[in-house]
Amino acid sequence: MNFDTGLLQAFVAVHQANGFTRAAEQLHLTQSAVSHQIRRLEDMVGRPLFRRTTRRLSLTADGEDLLRHARRILQAQDALAQHFRCSPIEGTVRFGVPESFMSDGLPRLLRQFSRSCPKVRLEVSVGLTLDVATMVRERDLDLAVVVSAAGTTEGTLLRRSPLVWAAAEGFERTPGASLPLAYSPLPCVCHQVGVAALDAAGIAWHGAFSSHSLEDLRSAALSGLGVAIFTSDNLRPGMVVLGEREGLPALPMLDFTLAYSDVHALERSFAVVELGRLIEQAPWVSPAKRTVRAVRQKLTASPSENPDTLLPNT
Repeated sequence: MNFDTGLLQAFVAVHQANGFTRAAEQLHLTQSAVSHQIRRLEDMVGRPLFRRTTRRLSLTADGEDLLRHARRILQAQDALAQHFRCSPIEGTVRFGVPESFMSDGLPRLLRQFSRSCPKVRLEVSVGLTLDVATMVRERDLDLAVVVSAAGTTEGTLLRRSPLVWAAAEGFERTPGASLPLAYSPLPCVCHQVGVAALDAAGIAWHGAFSSHSLEDLRSAALSGLGVAIFTSDNLRPGMVVLGEREGLPALPMLDFTLAYSDVHALERSFAVVELGRLIEQAPWVSPAKRTVRAVRQKLTASPSENPDTLLPNT
């Protein structure tokens, strides 16, 4: 039995309008046409759907059952039509993102954006040492995911992750010896934060391995070439976290913040606004964090005191 969605729309309209006349006006049809559609629907199900009196129109028990199904079918049809409807939005969007944020969720979202807005030219820049904060500030990018020490970047907080010292299992640090580091060249934020912490603690270090690739740094840490500075979600089997027991200083949390160029919000293109909306509302962004704005503030809670600061990995 195939139900014509036009018949279901008429049925729902009659119920919501509590009458055929008002439903016909809403559907831009004649009253007789709507009555005919309801009769066809009742003939299909083989049961009456409305109780009709001179003063009142109400659903039968079968009508109540059909109403629930009809609403679900119409909602699903609207969602399907919306999914494949081509957007009239045009223009170019220049988007920057650090390599550490490019997990499965974001590429799928970018593909969805490109399919739903085929007239938009999307230009994505990805890199571990990409200085997206400067590129956004100088308007070389329209929007970007900026990595920074917690609480230092304005925008929409997408994720907050603890930064750790990572090394291969069995790694032993010789007291007083220079610490071998596996790091990315500047302006990598992890490099900046880690070296600053070592210098402040008076710990000698040297570059044992350098690469622009996050995967290369993981391999270097796993092989024992050096100690890498990662967010905790980048740890892999075979790695251990070093800390105070090994004489290393504590590291701060890192924020992944969606930031826009300093173009006034009212002057942003529809394409930029739409991509930003999709990212902010992505299912892998914590609802509690989507509304965070202007996060320049002093963070007093430690990760152990406030477990909500750990957002799900993308």
